[in-house]
Amino acid sequence: MDKNYIEEEVPGGVPVKMWTRGVPVEDEAKRQLTNAARLPIVFKHIAAMPDVHFGIGATVGSVIPTLKAIIPAAVGVDIGCGMMAAKTTLRAEDLPDNLAPLRSAIERAVPHGRQPGSRDPGAWQKAPGSVNTAWAQLEPEFTELCRDYPKIAKTNHIQHLGTLGSGNHFIEVCLDEAGFVWFMLHSGSRGVGNFIGTMFIELAKQDAMRNNVHLPDRDLAYFEEGARYFGDYVRAVGWAQKFAAINREVMMKRVIEAAKTVIHKNFQSHTEAVNCHHNYVQKEHHFGEDVYVTRKGAVSAKTGQLGIIPGSMGARSYIVRGKGNAESFESCSHGAGRVMSRGEAKRRFTLADHRAATEGVECRKDKDVIDETPAAYKDIDAVMEAQRDLVDVVHTLKQVVCVKG
Repeated sequence: MDKNYIEEEVPGGVPVKMWTRGVPVEDEAKRQLTNAARLPIVFKHIAAMPDVHFGIGATVGSVIPTLKAIIPAAVGVDIGCGMMAAKTTLRAEDLPDNLAPLRSAIERAVPHGRQPGSRDPGAWQKAPGSVNTAWAQLEPEFTELCRDYPKIAKTNHIQHLGTLGSGNHFIEVCLDEAGFVWFMLHSGSRGVGNFIGTMFIELAKQDAMRNNVHLPDRDLAYFEEGARYFGDYVRAVGWAQKFAAINREVMMKRVIEAAKTVIHKNFQSHTEAVNCHHNYVQKEHHFGEDVYVTRKGAVSAKTGQLGIIPGSMGARSYIVRGKGNAESFESCSHGAGRVMSRGEAKRRFTLADHRAATEGVECRKDKDVIDETPAAYKDIDAVMEAQRDLVDVVHTLKQVVCVKG
């Protein structure tokens, strides 16, 4: 297998291996990677994916393996954020000429944007049937978490189940290279995951201060096995990741049901399906050691494993099959990766720019989504070329409808 990465030595730390040939990497992202590489708990090296960019807490697009410890801020607050895609038996010619009603039906079926939610303690009983059934899979572990951390019970956990959220979360209707219709969406653990992540990040920082742990960056505070909060964090983050996966399943079911109200042809869904995290931590075996692998904006790409690499609004997306590259800790990118901040995108691009970039896509074309315009992201083709030794492309998708949070 070709050596397709750039290796940078870090004085006082492990190396950083970067799959970034042909794609830009800002200095701030490199500084974050260097800081993480200097932590004593990091194992072997850090892998940086081609969509790598500066992030809150840790670098987005990084794979950080740790020995007997976890960095909560590296996992972040959008715990379990990821993608789901489902292929259908529909073909391009089965879609209506006017796609606006399909977009509207999806927007009505899946709450999106900044949903305030309800703090009504009886919300579970009042929730729609699909949410009620899904919550039953989550409720026993949630009740246990709330015994130790009662404030979690006050989050919008049930009300956010089956909702998209805002920012870069989206739902798309896509066509693959053979003309088949796919539904694809991007979301995570919503408010409850944010609360869990924020709470444990702060507890890790307090632990580091209390124990006088020297850190290159305060955000890189970590829990070691045996520490007071380690086991609780593993339990909580595992639950939030489960919430995120189920949340995507509930939304996908609603999207398909909504589509059937507009597309009057019987069709089957999930002829192929993928549901994968790209903000998460789990225990894995690499280079002869059991380690905790944190993928912050990265997807597992074990040999034969399917994953999803979405492009930006108006760009192509990819269903990929992992090659099991050991040097990347069997990982690949989670998307194109931002090339500028949201504020910079809003300053630099006009509504006319955004409308031109999303021509042919039924989507929002107002000023509030300019920060998500394609030019705010890296070139997805360059990103895919930089990781040709990590994945093979199985399907190439082009969106025709995009619902933004």
